[in-house]
Amino acid sequence: MSWRTNNLLSEAERETVIELRHDMHREPELSNGEWKTQRRIREVLQRFGLNGAKAFHNTGLYIDIEGTASGPSRSIAIRGDIDALPIQEARHDLPYRSQVDGVMHACGHDIHGSIALGAALAFHRLRNNFAGKVRIFFQPAEEAEPLGGRTVKEEKLLDGFDGAVGFHVSPDLPAGIFGAREGAITKSADQFKLTITGNMAHGNAPHRGVDAIAIAAAFVTEVQKVVSREMPADDASIITIGTIRGGMASNIICPTVVMEGTIRTRSPERRALLCQRVREVSEGVAVMHRGRAECDIRTGEPPVVNDAEMVRRFQRVVEDTVGHDAFTNRKEAIGSDDFGFYSACVPSIYFWFGSRADGNDSLVHTPTFGASDDIIIPTTELAIRYILDLLNSGSASSKTGRSGISAATAAVSK
Repeated sequence: MSWRTNNLLSEAERETVIELRHDMHREPELSNGEWKTQRRIREVLQRFGLNGAKAFHNTGLYIDIEGTASGPSRSIAIRGDIDALPIQEARHDLPYRSQVDGVMHACGHDIHGSIALGAALAFHRLRNNFAGKVRIFFQPAEEAEPLGGRTVKEEKLLDGFDGAVGFHVSPDLPAGIFGAREGAITKSADQFKLTITGNMAHGNAPHRGVDAIAIAAAFVTEVQKVVSREMPADDASIITIGTIRGGMASNIICPTVVMEGTIRTRSPERRALLCQRVREVSEGVAVMHRGRAECDIRTGEPPVVNDAEMVRRFQRVVEDTVGHDAFTNRKEAIGSDDFGFYSACVPSIYFWFGSRADGNDSLVHTPTFGASDDIIIPTTELAIRYILDLLNSGSASSKTGRSGISAATAAVSK
């Protein structure tokens, strides 16, 4: 990337950010097991004089940086997730490729965590140039339950904050392009476990039993009608059956089947309705076939909802910094993210930064996913500039945030 954002990171900070990315990628850790990553981040923070980082969700970490400048005091949180995925990396061209069999950073969380580190280092050094507080979360367990984002909400770690900023690498967008749009941009993701119970019988006498497999097959067919016939098309609701287990032998009527799946929607109102209908369909189909159904639904992450004003401010910062053509509001996420717990607590923005380039065009959650180091520092500096803008948004003399940014830039150049 050829553009710069006023060099808001020092040379030592840039080197440290890239070093952390390589270390995290080389030694990835799965959700709820990020002990080495947590220790590594704490040690880097301490090396730069940031003490007092607090653990949360066992393997997570957050650090507060208080500004000392005069002026309206606002509090902004930043989230960088740090967990990896159970995927075997196939990028043998990377000198920092994963050294852990079957585990890799296939979703870019090594980049996200490194950007969060860069923000922490910069705001600590620039604390005399802003008022208010910045809280940086190095959040574990975005990919798997128990979710780190839920802990942020349940432990009220965003109480008193004015906003939260999250981000995600996107191979859908070219490197140098940034995306955000207002409203719900991801879907909620609730999990269900359905246990269907029938009665065992000889395969030659099915009338003497109750076939749990037949009930399960009927459920799979009928539950899809909830989406196709009961949900508005523009909601893009999805009910997925991900696993199905049952049966003991080819000549035995199966007595028990266990299925697991997910329920996704952008609509908070229809979220409850979808969960209710999955339960009703499972119980109704089971009764119709003389069996029983027990449906256990676990509430997952809510949809990420972007605040309209935060998106407008982000668009302006991108256009002022990178260029008018560098911003897009057309990209949509099709999955879920536990940053939805943050946006359920405070006004939030979750923006995308493009990574697609020659050799880096594979999608996330694939063995060949990768992103160049070249996108990390510019994105970090853009995030810092944007957060400075948010911190200064309460000041009548800095409606564009430029006064705080100018002071910060001058501090770097000294």
